[in-house]
Amino acid sequence: MIDFKIPAPGDPAPGFCLPATSGQDLRLDDYRGKWVVLYFYPKDNTPGCTVEAQEFSALKDDFTALNAVILGMSPDSVKSHQGFTGKHELRVDLLSDPDHQALEQFGAWRLKKNYGKEYMGVARSTFLIDPSGVIRHAWPEVKAAGHAAEVLAKLKELS
Repeated sequence: MIDFKIPAPGDPAPGFCLPATSGQDLRLDDYRGKWVVLYFYPKDNTPGCTVEAQEFSALKDDFTALNAVILGMSPDSVKSHQGFTGKHELRVDLLSDPDHQALEQFGAWRLKKNYGKEYMGVARSTFLIDPSGVIRHAWPEVKAAGHAAEVLAKLKELS
C-alpha cells in the first residue's frame, strides 16, 4: 500500500538519488546550503507541464540570485527529459523517477480521477526546501500557469 502522506512544512525533506538530464545522478543532499525548489509534474511535452517548465526556466536567474536551484521530477525517462529540455530550451534539471521512489515519498504519486476513471498518477505539486534540508512550504495541488512566480514570491518572503 502506498503511503499518501504529504510532507508538511517543518518536516525534513525525504532524500533521493535519481538520474537527471545532465546524465548524472543527483542527490537532494548535494544541494545542502542552497534552497531547493522541487516540483513534480505528470508528463514531458504535455501542455501544462510545458508551461510550468518554461516559466521556471524563465525565472531561473531570479531563483539563482536567491541561492536556489530548481529541480523538476516525473516518471519519464532521462531520454524523454533530454528531448523535452532540448525542444523547449529548458534551463532546469529534470529528474527521472520511473519507479516512483521519490514521487511516493513526497506524496506526489496519488490516486487520480479523470472522466470517472480512477488511476495512479503524478499530482502536480511543489516543495520549497531550505538550505538545511527542511521543507519550508508545500503546494500539494498546483495549477501550472503562474506557479513559478508564486514559488519565487514565497522564496523571497522566506529568505
